[in-house]
Formats: sequence, structure tokens, C-alpha cells
Amino acid sequence: MRIIRDPFFIAPEDRGAAAAIGNFDGVHLGHQAVIDLTRSVANGAPLGILTFEPHPREYFAPNAPPFRLMNAASKASRLEKLDVERLYQVPFNEALAALTPEEFAQTIIKDHLGLTHVVVGEDFCFGQGRAGTAQDLKAFGLEMGFGVTIAPLLATTSGDVSSTAIRQSLTDGTPRIAAEMLGHWHRIDGPVISGEQRGRDLGYPTANMSIEGLHPPKFGVYAVKVDVLEGPHKGTYDGAASIGIRPMFDGDVPNCETYLFDFSGDLYGARLSIALVDYLRGEEKFDGLDALIAQIDADCVRAREILNDV
Repeated sequence: MRIIRDPFFIAPEDRGAAAAIGNFDGVHLGHQAVIDLTRSVANGAPLGILTFEPHPREYFAPNAPPFRLMNAASKASRLEKLDVERLYQVPFNEALAALTPEEFAQTIIKDHLGLTHVVVGEDFCFGQGRAGTAQDLKAFGLEMGFGVTIAPLLATTSGDVSSTAIRQSLTDGTPRIAAEMLGHWHRIDGPVISGEQRGRDLGYPTANMSIEGLHPPKFGVYAVKVDVLEGPHKGTYDGAASIGIRPMFDGDVPNCETYLFDFSGDLYGARLSIALVDYLRGEEKFDGLDALIAQIDADCVRAREILNDV
């Protein structure tokens, strides 16, 4: 997959794709349906995704609480697994935000990217003040010479599939409902960073990862599947993860600490992908270390039981 980050300086071979347009946060089942629809109407053109970095919501409200389900690298990795050939990662800035819907269609879609066909969801809005609708884009396409397909919204037994609904499921501590909408486990990806090594002292050494910039799941302990993505320990492991601020140790910065079952080795600097399978319990402050260790023992037993059935 080729990633194009500047629509104003684009190689000739990267023009002319058929592309789905949107933020694709989470790359959930609704996004996947839009990508499949784009593939079906591409008519031999490269399969593309047109998205924005930073997310427009981050641009307009930089001090708002973190909301993203995945960072840009994780999104690109997930899209590549879906055989996307061109990822147009357009910078969202003041100039882009000021384009009227017609200017966006003419300047970005037609002139610079030269897209032959675009696919959007029926709730798609674009242009200055989100004034443009999917039907407006269809009219611009007829006028400017590119095809437009409007995809219907997707629903599951849990309701309409959306990034907002997935965030709510994670806030509620129901990762299986989130997974139903995502079509895959919700994952926290990133490098292992240095911690305070308290887990090692407790007999449960953990891999520590930052969740900065991501929508925080409900704080507590989870049964997880862990993919070590690189290095001598590359592979998939079962485990238990604690997400939160570590009240036992008066922490204040949320992170993710993961204990890998039946694992021995050094993971510092390695990239991990932590799949949240089930929520076990909330964060607690125990009377002492013995009580904490006993609870971790019980957490790991329960996590193993759950993961044996996954």
C-alpha cells in the first residue's frame, strides 16, 4: 500500500484511484462495507482511501478529551490488511477547513487526486462548516466527471455501527460488543516503554504501553490476546492487562500494563498489539501487597478460562 500525504505533489501513478472517503476511525464493519463497495465499483482503478490527519475533530477541538480508537499507524496497518492500494492521508489544516464543499470536490477530488470514483456513507458531510452532504457530492461528481456511490449505514444486533457507538461500548467495559461492530477485537498498539518495574517485584512482570491520544477504555483489568509484532519473541500470547492510573500506587497518568502468560524475555522497545477480549473488574486500591497479589492470581486464572474459549 502506498501512503500519499501531500495531495498537491502526487505522482502520476497515484492519481486515478477509486476511493472511499471518511475518517475510518476503528476501521469497523461499516467502514469495511464501504471499502468492499468501493472495490466493486473501481472498474480496474486502484483501491484507495481518502482520510485526514489530524482527525478533523482533533483540529477543531485540540484540548478535548482523547477520542481516537486508533492512531494513524494502526489505521494504515488495518487498511493494508484489507488490500487497500492507495491511502491518501490528507493534512487537515486551516486551508483545507476553509474549502467550500464545491471547492473541496474540485480541488482535492478532481484536480489534485484525480479520483475516478468516490464512495461515501449516507451520513457523510464535507467542506467548510460540514455544509456539504452525500447528495451534494453526487451532484458535483456529475458536473465534474467523477462517479459517486452512497453507501447505506450498517447495523448489527447491537444497533447502528459507528465509531461513536464503539467508543461507548469501550467506556461501558463491554469490549465484546465493540468487537461485534468492529469485526475484530479492539486493540491498543504501540511500543513497550519503561515502567517502574513494580510488576516484576510482585512476580508479574508487565509490558507497559502508553494510551495517550486514544479513547480510554473503562479502567480495570482485561483478558487479552497479545501480538508481539517484531523481534525474537514475535508471536501471539494470552494475557491479562490493567488499564488505568494504578490507584494502588497513586498513579495519575493512564497507561496499559500487560502480563503475558507463559512468557519469558525482554520486550522493551518491541511493538505490541493488545486485543481487549473481556472486562474482568474495575481498578481497586488494596489493603496491602499480599491482597493485590492474591487478586492478580485470581485475575489470571479467570483470564485463562475466558481465553481458552476464544
